[in-house]
Amino acid sequence: MNENYINKIEFPYLSQLEESFLGGQRFAVNGLHRAYSMFGNSWAKEFEKILSSLFSSKESINSAAKGYAKFAIHSMRLQAAFERDRQYKNKTHEQASQEVYFNETHMMEEYLPGLLLSHFLWPHHYRQLQFFESAFVQSMRVNGASSFIEVGIGTGLYSGFLLRKLPEIKGLGFDISPASKNFTETQMSTLGVADRYKVSLRDITFEPIQPTTDWLVCVEVLEHLDDPVAFLRGLKLNMAVGARAFITAAVNAAHTDHIYLYRNAGEVLVHLIEAGFTLEQSFVAAAYKPSSPGVPVPEAVAFIVY
Repeated sequence: MNENYINKIEFPYLSQLEESFLGGQRFAVNGLHRAYSMFGNSWAKEFEKILSSLFSSKESINSAAKGYAKFAIHSMRLQAAFERDRQYKNKTHEQASQEVYFNETHMMEEYLPGLLLSHFLWPHHYRQLQFFESAFVQSMRVNGASSFIEVGIGTGLYSGFLLRKLPEIKGLGFDISPASKNFTETQMSTLGVADRYKVSLRDITFEPIQPTTDWLVCVEVLEHLDDPVAFLRGLKLNMAVGARAFITAAVNAAHTDHIYLYRNAGEVLVHLIEAGFTLEQSFVAAAYKPSSPGVPVPEAVAFIVY
């Protein structure tokens, strides 16, 4: 399906993204239409809000569409190699950091816009965001949460989501990438929530915060690390007694900066328990059906732990 069918009046930014894909990244159009068909207007309204906050002009949406296309094609090529070899490319976290997180051009032109759009265009990513809202954000709301921290903010999507859904809450974001910090701060400013959020370039698994937090978010960080258990133990030091955490990982999902290979959700849970966490709820969503029996498929896995 390659025809325009997103309402330009109701969703002007989403419609412009559709036009951009039709003009140069036609392979992405079907994914856009499929997601709209699967998730409907609630998805479109959420996506429209994010697009308008970060890509407010035709030129910036065109640029984001190109960045997403590069991101997606690169992921598909690495995934094909992973299906053949059953291993990620050998790389350390330090090497990935220099190649990706500290490479401002790559981050701003490909990685961050690509990752952000993937959370709406890849169904398993969007289903994880839905689980976050229904199981974690709702729990924060019911329990009268006043603050949270996010470790490894990436695009800032999850922090921004929390700040919009809980108008009284304040947050702290931590990352090692200056580009992530800038990208997130721009988003918070245009969303009108910057006065309730601060980003720091700091690894709090080595420098724990005080006071500790009651609510912690950490999305798709574990697979980027040499030693996920050590990192998880560091996260635990930042949590108050009885605190809850929303922690996710990518399983069987090859990408430039994916270091640690989790082959199933159970392996992630083993690491969480080893680091001292207790499981409350979990979530698993596959990206697509395997092409044949035994072929590994990318999965988004999420855990609410304490």
